[in-house]
Parts: sequence; structure tokens; C-alpha cells
Amino acid sequence: MVTEPPSQAQVLVASNRGPVSYTLRDDGTLEAKRGGGGLVSGLSAIGPDADAVWVCAALGDGDREAVRRTGGRPDPADTGGQRVRMLGIAPEVYADAYNGVANSALWFVHHLLYQTPLEPSFGPEFRAQWASYETYNRAFAEALADEAADGAAVLVQDYHLALVPGILRALRPDLRIGHFSHTPWAPVDYFRLLPDDIARQLLRGILGADRAAFLTHRWADAFTACCTELLGGTGNTTIGVHGLGADGDFLRERANRPDVDERIVTLRGQIGRTSTGEERKTIVRVDRTELSKNIVRGLLAYRLLLTDRPEWRERVVHLAFAYPSRQDLAVYREYTAEVQRVADEINAEFGTDDWTPVVLHVQDDFARSLGAYRLADVALVNPIRDGMNLVAKEIPLVSERGCALVLSREAGAYEELGEDALVVNPYDISATAAALHEALSMPADERAERAKRLAAAATALPPQQWFLDQLTALRA
Repeated sequence: MVTEPPSQAQVLVASNRGPVSYTLRDDGTLEAKRGGGGLVSGLSAIGPDADAVWVCAALGDGDREAVRRTGGRPDPADTGGQRVRMLGIAPEVYADAYNGVANSALWFVHHLLYQTPLEPSFGPEFRAQWASYETYNRAFAEALADEAADGAAVLVQDYHLALVPGILRALRPDLRIGHFSHTPWAPVDYFRLLPDDIARQLLRGILGADRAAFLTHRWADAFTACCTELLGGTGNTTIGVHGLGADGDFLRERANRPDVDERIVTLRGQIGRTSTGEERKTIVRVDRTELSKNIVRGLLAYRLLLTDRPEWRERVVHLAFAYPSRQDLAVYREYTAEVQRVADEINAEFGTDDWTPVVLHVQDDFARSLGAYRLADVALVNPIRDGMNLVAKEIPLVSERGCALVLSREAGAYEELGEDALVVNPYDISATAAALHEALSMPADERAERAKRLAAAATALPPQQWFLDQLTALRA
């Protein structure tokens, strides 16, 4: 049933992915699944009676069928009471905008992922994809203009929607518009890999906002530098920084439910004990197989640890949870296969009948991830580049014995956690292996004290406060 349009909203959030997704069952009915994450938690902070709406895209066939049946306004029973406007963008336009531009160009630029002797090559195909990106962004801007009350506050999220603020400003100059970047921002020289006109268009798009906000001062400064170099400055747009913290209360409660206890029993069986009955130490990583997460170099550093420090053989297990990501892109499928190959090599080289050096899981299981958090002696978070990386904040919160954190200096979390982490250059596997040895050797009392300080820093700005701070600053 198509629902009637509700009254216009005073607070609007726009993001590619919304708080609900649909699957079309064989019998023709739709199954709704609610999402989680910082935005869902944050938007809930303004209260159930707030006049708010979330604008998002239909991501798959189930979502598009839900748009057809509801006019793009899902039943609040499916969304936890949240008003949602879901956009049925043409699949070919969405694919070009999402995979062709957002994930294969903008993500690669901001995370410094290109192999520049061979890529990128921006030609006619990319220009056609860029036209779809413009169409996709305009659809969001028009929906926001339609949904917003006079003077409403609009919070636009991430690199998928970089053009929305500028388009929306032209449509609705009365609105207060914010844009938040959840990724890093590329330094000037790397950002200029993009065609000059497109680089300027991206910057002008974000500068259509009253505020452009970032997770760290480093990313904010990089954006400002790009604006200065390409446009002569940031104009009337205020630049803000809001570091996203972990939801400590939720994580601690969720990590102690029975399903997590069950996963821990299984994980302990996979970890095992030494021949003398000693508990093996654990190095834990939980990531998507996203190119920027640097999983392969993490495995290579662990192999080097076992090579150079044979005393750790049979005394440590690397719990590596690498959940496949963006498998519709060939480069991601190849990377996921490489993670598996290197893990298998390590196990073949060092494993024994009762010791598996790398316990690799590739099927997403949140309860199992939380179980690993609880068992962690060492957390390995070594991204090439990361906007924040909440895993670096979550594991010290949940670890039962207090874990040591080996952290890349290229993670946004470094700005907040670096003082109590063992900080590494993500490209230096020798230094990372040395840091793993130091972390495993750290006295229990020092490890516990560091973990306590890490947990305090990790929860300094939980998602609800992160969202409210942005909203308050935008309305000021």
C-alpha cells in the first residue's frame, strides 16, 4: 500500500544505506531487516517524537519492490518507528554511481589505493559513470528539498553524496545543510589524480553546506588544503571535527549474551592449549576484506613474528575474521582470495597436529566477533588508511583481560588512541611484527592499564552525542 506523504521534517539525514533493507521472499512477501551503526544510534538520540526523516537509496531488488509498493515510504513498523524516504533510483544509474564512481574512484582516492603506474585512467567510460553520479546525487537533493520544512537541518553523509549540498542549496537556500565525511580526505597531490573539473565539482558540492565535518583534524585539514589549492578557499562553509566513539553500554551488554558465550566455547576449542596446558595468547583482527584494511600485510607480519621469534610458535593464535566486502568488484574478489591464500600458507608452514596458527573466518557473525573481542590479548588494527576504525575502539572495551592495541598511524583512531597503543607504519611488516612481539610480551598490569585508558578514550563521544553535537553546531 502506498502511504500518504507525512508533514515536512525539521531534521533530515541522507545516506546511501538506510536503517532498513528488504528481501523479496519466494512467496512474494517482503522481509524487512533493520540496520545498526552510528547513524541509527545517533538519530535515535533526538527522540521518537522528533520531526525527522531519513532519505536513503533502494539498494537491491527487495528494496526496489518495497519502493514500488509503498511509494518509497516504508512502514514505520519495519524501521523501528523511524520515518524513511527510500529512493528507487534506476539500477544501472545506481551501479554506475555506487560502484563506478563512489567505490572505484572516490574511495580509492581518499584511501590512496591506486597503483599509479597503471591506474586510474579517466576516459569516456568514467565520464558516463560520473553523469550517473550526478543523477544519483540530484535525486537525493530533490527528495530532501521535498521533505524538508522551512529552515530544516539536513545532515548529508559521506562520499556517495558529495554533490548533494550544492544542489540542495540551489533548490532550498533556506535550509541549514551539513555534510559529514566518514572516510579520510586525500592530500592535495593525490586528490588531484581526479580530473580537474570533477575535483572542483566535488569540492564545490560539499561547500554548498553550511558545515563540512570530518572525523579527525587531519582529514579536515586535508580538505581545507584541497579547497585552498583548487578553489582559493572554503568560502562561507565552516569546517568541523567530530570523532565518532564506540557505544560502550551496548557493546558490553551485547558481548555478554548467551550466543556470544556459545561462540567463545567454539573459539577456545579452535585456539587450544599448549602441550604443557598453557593458555595460548590471541591476536585478534575483525575486518571486512576491504583493500584499505591491510589484512594481507597483517598476516605477513604475523608470519614474520613466527619466523623471527620461534618462541611464539604453538603459544599464540591469530584469530583473523575477514568478512568479504564488495565482491561484485573483481579487485575485491582477488584480494579476498589472497587473504585466504596467505593464511593457508602460514598454517601449512608452521601448523602442527594440535596448533592452527591462523584461525580465519570469512562468514560474518557479529556474536563470534564479540566473542573474539572478549578473548583478545592483542588487537591488530593496521589499515593503510581509515577514516576512524571503530574496531580499534571496540576491542579494548570488551576484552576481558585488557588487550594491547597495535594500531596503524594512518587510522583516524590514532588521533585519540595513539598515546596508549603500539603505533606502526602499516607498510612496514618488520616493525609490525616487532610491535606484535612487544604486545604479546607486555606485562599484564601494563596491558590492563593501557586498555582502561583506551576504553575511556574510545567512549568519549558515543554515537548519540556525536550526532547531537553536529546538529547543535549546524543550528547555531
